[in-house]
Parts: sequence; structure tokens; C-alpha cells
Amino acid sequence: MANSNLPRRIIKETQRLLSEPAPGISASPSEENMRYFNVMILGPTQSPYEGGVFKLELFLPEEYPMAAPKVRFLTKIYHPNIDKLGRICLDILKDKWSPALQIRTVLLRYSCFWYLYGFAD
Repeated sequence: MANSNLPRRIIKETQRLLSEPAPGISASPSEENMRYFNVMILGPTQSPYEGGVFKLELFLPEEYPMAAPKVRFLTKIYHPNIDKLGRICLDILKDKWSPALQIRTVLLRYSCFWYLYGFAD
């Protein structure tokens, strides 16, 4: 990781994401700006999204970890909790955000989002 201007916490979290990837999730920082992550999540089995590969972008604002990451789907997807710009209504990115949460936590929440917010509704 070449970006020496990054806070140590972001560097450590990025190293963990790369060395211990979460199941069904691929996340790698952009070479141009290590605050941007390219994310791919596999659609869950036994769901309308099974077999799909969903691209997302995750951005860590300057205020991170005091402010939540910004995340949106780049892959067009129909889901009642995702708007037309790919933004998801997820509590931990809004009023439930805590600096104790990490990038990995957010990605894991996205990977189980399908189950938390019911695609059958």
C-alpha cells in the first residue's frame, strides 16, 4: 500500500480485508485513491439473486471512522431497499454507525442484507 497519507487504521483494515477476505466478498482498494474500494458480492443461493455478481463501490470519507463509509451498488439491481442510484438503506451507514465498526463489518452486513431485508417482500 503506497498511500502514506492514509490513517493507520485504514491501512490495517485494508490489509485485513486482503489477507482475510470475507466469504463471498471481494474488496480491493483503488490504485489511484486507497479510500475507494472496488467490491464484488456474490448473490446468495436460493434467492432471486443467486448466480449474480454485484459490483459496489465503497468510499471512506476524510472523517472516517467518525463518519460512515459511503457505499452504493454499481450493478443495477431491483430490491425494495436500494434506490435507482444504487444507494442502500442500511442502518449502520446512517443512525446506527459507530466508529467501532469497520469496513469488514459493513461488507459483511451487505452480504447478509438480502436476508435481513427480505427479497420476498
